Amino acid sequence: MARMSGRDALAVVHSARGPRDVVVTTMATSRDWMLMPQTPLDVIFVPSAMGHATSLGLGLALAQPDRRVIVCNGDGSMLMNLGSLVSISGARPANMTLIVFDNGVYEVTGAQPTPAPNAVDYAAIARGAGFAAVHAYQDLETWRAEAEQVLAASGPTFVWLRVNAASGIPGPRSPGPAGDRARALQEALRG
Repeated sequence: MARMSGRDALAVVHSARGPRDVVVTTMATSRDWMLMPQTPLDVIFVPSAMGHATSLGLGLALAQPDRRVIVCNGDGSMLMNLGSLVSISGARPANMTLIVFDNGVYEVTGAQPTPAPNAVDYAAIARGAGFAAVHAYQDLETWRAEAEQVLAASGPTFVWLRVNAASGIPGPRSPGPAGDRARALQEALRG
């Protein structure tokens, strides 16, 4: 199955985000996001409790209803917290988009295959959890053409991106003390 570059797919999110949007990244998406220009509203969830970016994003979406919250999650992290999908759909945050970057491996821990890679249908799981707006992409040009509209739509929205694994690239390093980053985010959210 053809897949798009994860870094290129993430660059589409970076280009399509609005100036008031909060973007939460974790694991491989954090590593790649840190290569792009940052804003004070970027939540680089490193170090993280793997699988909990969705819960963090839900909390931010509920606390900041006037801001779009975009969570860039990996498939391994999503598998570790599938229950959060039901919590998100139950809370119905109109301002939240969850994007799963599915590369079929736990990339930053050594590229071990996720259980049943290529067999998990994340779109079906999201629909089964109650998401009404579900999108799936494996072609970069189609994702690029539709991303802005998908991110601007009323949510909660689920996006499944089939991306290539990037082997041999080290995992993300913390961009600084967590307390300092949390305070900077608080200040940015007040602004």
